[in-house]
Amino acid sequence: MVLGVPLCELAWPVVALLAGGFVMGLLSGMLGLGGGAILVPILFETFRVIGVDDAFRMQLCVGTSLAVIVPTSLRAYASHYRRGAVDTDLMRTMILPVVAGVTIGSLIAKLVHSDTLMAVWVALATLMSIRFLIGARHWRIADTLPGLGFRIPYGVFMGTMSSLMGIGVSAFMTTWMSLYGRPLTQSVAVSAGLGVAVAVAGTLGYVWAGWDASGLPPGSVGYVSLLGAAVIVPVSVLAAPIGVALAHGIPRRALELAFAGFLAFASLRFLFVLI
Repeated sequence: MVLGVPLCELAWPVVALLAGGFVMGLLSGMLGLGGGAILVPILFETFRVIGVDDAFRMQLCVGTSLAVIVPTSLRAYASHYRRGAVDTDLMRTMILPVVAGVTIGSLIAKLVHSDTLMAVWVALATLMSIRFLIGARHWRIADTLPGLGFRIPYGVFMGTMSSLMGIGVSAFMTTWMSLYGRPLTQSVAVSAGLGVAVAVAGTLGYVWAGWDASGLPPGSVGYVSLLGAAVIVPVSVLAAPIGVALAHGIPRRALELAFAGFLAFASLRFLFVLI
């Protein structure tokens, strides 16, 4: 017995977590997504097996996903930085607004039911999937990114939504930067850096949000499962550089389609749960 559950029932969740950790590491390096599109559904099923309350199961999934993203995003960002793909000036102007948004998202997570987070997940992931499926590389607003008047509120929006979904900011950054003609590899690199800020602030926020929650599985600190993170982190960190190498060797359209596919998969998975 582990956590009050027979070992035979925990075997497949552990295997699923290991496989999910590898895929999320690849995604973090390729797309700056942090792998939440794969990891959160896997965590949801794992926590169902061990009997986590439906009322906050999604919060525990998102909080744990954010904790796992910390080392994965760090390694992915370092790999992109060594390749010279990071716009550090853009990152500096976006970090504080993003962290402010993560704080707002953590407060929302503390106050709402798990189903609300799933509904947000489905709605946003579906929209983003459609956008990348369409592609539309010819869509262009201008050749220069807007200044602080837009970056600050957009950063707050990205941080809020990312902390509610348990993913990095790539879904938002790649959409925005592509409209201004920035290379996808550069937007992925910046997303990986901002993903570190989202992950650190989000992990702390979900620890705070679930600090007084009862019925959490052993090994949890607030809405963050340290045991779940311990299984996933090593393999995801090892896989992140592989994803970076793939990102720099795969055509832009292929990356967009891969991004759309993973987001669509996650949307359908949670929609199935909701209905």
